[in-house]
Amino acid sequence: MRENLIGYLLGALDDTEVREIEAMLAGPGRSGDARMAFLTTVPAASAGDPATAVGESAALRQDLEILRRAMTPLERDADLLAAPQGLASRTIDLIRKSDLQASPLRDDGRREAATISVPFPRASLSPATDAPRAGTNGRRTLDRVLIAATALAASILLAPLLLDSIEQARSRRAERNLGVVSQALHGYASHHRVFPSPPASGPLSRAGLYAPILVSEERLVADDGTVILPGTPLAKSGRYRVPSLKELEAAIGTEQFEEMVRMMGGDFGYTLGHRCPEGDLQTIRDRRRAEHPIMADAPDDRGRASSNHPGGLHHVLFEDGRVRRLFIDQIGGHDHIYHNHHGVVAAGVCEDDAAIGASHHKP
Repeated sequence: MRENLIGYLLGALDDTEVREIEAMLAGPGRSGDARMAFLTTVPAASAGDPATAVGESAALRQDLEILRRAMTPLERDADLLAAPQGLASRTIDLIRKSDLQASPLRDDGRREAATISVPFPRASLSPATDAPRAGTNGRRTLDRVLIAATALAASILLAPLLLDSIEQARSRRAERNLGVVSQALHGYASHHRVFPSPPASGPLSRAGLYAPILVSEERLVADDGTVILPGTPLAKSGRYRVPSLKELEAAIGTEQFEEMVRMMGGDFGYTLGHRCPEGDLQTIRDRRRAEHPIMADAPDDRGRASSNHPGGLHHVLFEDGRVRRLFIDQIGGHDHIYHNHHGVVAAGVCEDDAAIGASHHKP
């Protein structure tokens, strides 16, 4: 199982392998499909020994976190570096200026081997022969120039493809993570008849409360990275963990509380619900609506778009469990996914008015 952890982080595994990894990360003690997946994934001996199974699951999560931290430096190369102005033309001109010079005729009327003249310093003379070998240094220098030019051209051509591949893997990870959260949300709704809903007032009345609620019910694992995405500040910190409701309640009034509130929802935003005509905040019901968003990439500080992905890509989870990719021009319009009908980041003004807030946003 450990040999697939890097592929899991890069989004390179198929759905079956992803489910196996996530089942092992979740460990025993889960109910429903997650527990069945765990029992069919671990060896029979481990499955029969809860202590051993818990230990294996914890060790796998630890290894995953080590790999995630080790891969963090790769994010520094995520942006495409533009080549210096005129580099290609200067390289071609340099090669053209390299000319073959004919050597003097020998006694038999034949010419010596040709040498190559290039605008680079000559190699120093060998102390053993006190003279350079004809043509050798020039040819080697030209070979280096050609190899360097070829490598540079390949880098310029392949870098966008590599970055695109990385972003595609990131996008697939976002879709998979939202799918995992969707299962947890609908499992919660089937038991409570409503989705996780923030209280109408008080310090815990925040959009991100959904995550501590799901963790407290053991429907999500606090530190398995389900609600964070590769390359984001939370992922780079290497310390992200969803607090439980008890931990959150115990922190009220402390300096750590506001930081916990800003981080608890991870890199995803959650629906702020809606208010009835009298102004009372309503619980969030599961109506399985196909065009009603309940989660998405969290909005930035401006509340108009998300900065999780370059190019304006957004991943949106709808009430019926579907996840769709939308670009920035598709999330606005009459029903902006981050604003209610009054144009603010707050609870909707009616039950069909969807507004998704970041972790710290209040209904």
